[in-house]
Amino acid sequence: MKKTGLLIIIILLSNNLFGQNAFTLENAIDYALENNRLSKNATSDLEIANAKKWETIATGLPQINAFIDYNNNLKQPVSLVPAEFFGGNPGEFAELSFGTKQTIDGSVTLTQLLFDGSYMIGLASIKLYMDIAEKAKIKTDQEVKKATISAYGNALISQERVKILNKNLKNVKNNLDEINKIYQNGFTELENVEQLTISYKSLKNSLDYATKIEKTTLNLFKLIIGYDIEKEITLLDNLSGLTLKSFDLNESSENFEIEKNIDYQLSLNNKKSQQTLLRLEQAKALPTLRAFLKGGYDGNNESFRFFKPNQKWYGYSFVGVTMSVPIFSSLRKSAKTQQAKIEFEKSVIDYSESKKRILIELENAESEYQYALNSYNNAIENLKLAEKIERKNQIKFLEGLISGLELRQAQIQLYSIQNELLQSMLEVINKKTALEIMLTQN
Repeated sequence: MKKTGLLIIIILLSNNLFGQNAFTLENAIDYALENNRLSKNATSDLEIANAKKWETIATGLPQINAFIDYNNNLKQPVSLVPAEFFGGNPGEFAELSFGTKQTIDGSVTLTQLLFDGSYMIGLASIKLYMDIAEKAKIKTDQEVKKATISAYGNALISQERVKILNKNLKNVKNNLDEINKIYQNGFTELENVEQLTISYKSLKNSLDYATKIEKTTLNLFKLIIGYDIEKEITLLDNLSGLTLKSFDLNESSENFEIEKNIDYQLSLNNKKSQQTLLRLEQAKALPTLRAFLKGGYDGNNESFRFFKPNQKWYGYSFVGVTMSVPIFSSLRKSAKTQQAKIEFEKSVIDYSESKKRILIELENAESEYQYALNSYNNAIENLKLAEKIERKNQIKFLEGLISGLELRQAQIQLYSIQNELLQSMLEVINKKTALEIMLTQN
């Protein structure tokens, strides 16, 4: 009973450890959206936007500031007073210094914004600002998803290529061993042995290179999803499964609403933001009105004895309103307004063309996906034929009916079509991903 319990614990621990470094494509996408550098930065940008929102709101709320001013008059200013005030001669002046050598003024000021055109525009655009940040996050996540799928597919392609090359190398090695025996018995020419030796060395070199590329593509995949490059990782999905994963193109296209497309929404938000910036420049011509309330205490002394119990403090307070009216800025404001107007007009043009552009891109994405599917199906049929031709040529070669050069040509054709099939599978995965993302409704 104890052994059974221990076995269960070991199995559970093994599964837990395996699950930490094993990824299906969906797991990889989820992991990337949390750990990819761009996704993390986009999340931070969203948090910054939220903080900016409260910064904008707080600008128009009451502001309280405290001030302490200390002055030490190293040489007090002299004022001239008519001497006749003190019994002197008319036309003469007496030199007098007023006040103490040292003073301290402590005050608190409460200010409240009553009207500011720029603030009103900023307050009205908070929702747009947050929407822009949210849409940017969605767009970034889509790009990260696309990159993750492509990197996952590339890693699987590299692994599959290594498997195929190992299989091809083993097959050629068997043929080489067999033809060597035939040659030693005097039933074939040395050239045939040499041709197969060339094939073997070429495949061995390709396998060595493919093994290095396999590691590189896996590290690139780790980098994209934000995984530690030094750690081991396992890909659970297979290439064929991802290639043949169902996708109802007709249904998705029929339900497509361009207004929910992220690129369309980004173009619309760009137009709105440029319009807001234009209104902001125009609002800067309006006056700014603020109310304030200030109160404080003054202390005066000939030396720094302000903290003595007998120090006298004189309180004061007042309330008021200030208004700032822009009158002339040497045409600077006019120039900035004109720039904002031109930028807005450009955004209107971009927005008006965005719908056409997106529809064209969608049509092109559908065509490319369909072409990728057709290429994949053709590659499968071609591979079957190439394998059949290569097998027949092997038999003929070993029976002495064809030369090693003819067998090598058949093998090269097979290897080429194998690569075409792998590439076509990756194309199907990538084109399907691009199309799915375009059809995604936000």
